[in-house]
Amino acid sequence: MSEVSAARAKVQARKAKLLRWGLSLYPPYLGAGVRVKHISADFRQATVSMGLNRLNRNYVGTHFGGSLYSMVDPFFMLLLLESLGSDYFVWDKAAHIDFVSPGKGRVHAHFAISDALLAEIAERTAGGDKYLPELCVDVLNDDGELVARVHKTLYVRRKPKARTAQESA
Repeated sequence: MSEVSAARAKVQARKAKLLRWGLSLYPPYLGAGVRVKHISADFRQATVSMGLNRLNRNYVGTHFGGSLYSMVDPFFMLLLLESLGSDYFVWDKAAHIDFVSPGKGRVHAHFAISDALLAEIAERTAGGDKYLPELCVDVLNDDGELVARVHKTLYVRRKPKARTAQESA
């Protein structure tokens, strides 16, 4: 690894650590008990968890659905923004959550961005078109049982200045 790429990797690792720390201290996450356990240095993976407490418990004593959704809401967008770089717009467009079983105790979600997804995004947006990838994350309890499944649709588009630079290359 060259000195430049080693320095870049170190900066990325520091940025991932700061983001993880900052999100864990974000007041809505702090109050709900959401903890960002891991964000990989390459921003391709993240793991979050949330325990059951009086601030995120619903009327029947299980996880409040809004807290379950909040726990997973920003991560696909954040990971894609960092993985694709500054040449892209990335926004959340739509979401759907299926509540499968009552959330009792600690729940977890793991996010992953694949090379195949990044290649597909690059291909579909090369000419300036928008692309709406649909991604899914499972919320599991400590026993690995499915509590909820969240479907996210993102809006991804190459920025105009990046399209112009690509066309003239």
